[in-house]
Amino acid sequence: MQPSDVKSRLENQIDGCEFHIQGEGCNFQVIAVGDVFDGMSPVKRQQLIYGALSDEIASGALHAITIKTFTPAQWQTAPENLSASKI
Repeated sequence: MQPSDVKSRLENQIDGCEFHIQGEGCNFQVIAVGDVFDGMSPVKRQQLIYGALSDEIASGALHAITIKTFTPAQWQTAPENLSASKI
């Protein structure tokens, strides 16, 4: 599986999010940014991402996934956001 495959699957399953995917083979890092996460607990956020990738996880196409989720406001100051202004 390629990062573009993971991104496409997530974009088709979850509306209104921006996804940044890194990795190769069956190991990926997912960063998701969207208003959909506002008010959600960290567990619910992870469940949303895992749910969108459940078929790939069940088939073994995805084995290890690291997930980080942010609202747009959180993303502005997140260390993972390389384009954020550093004060």
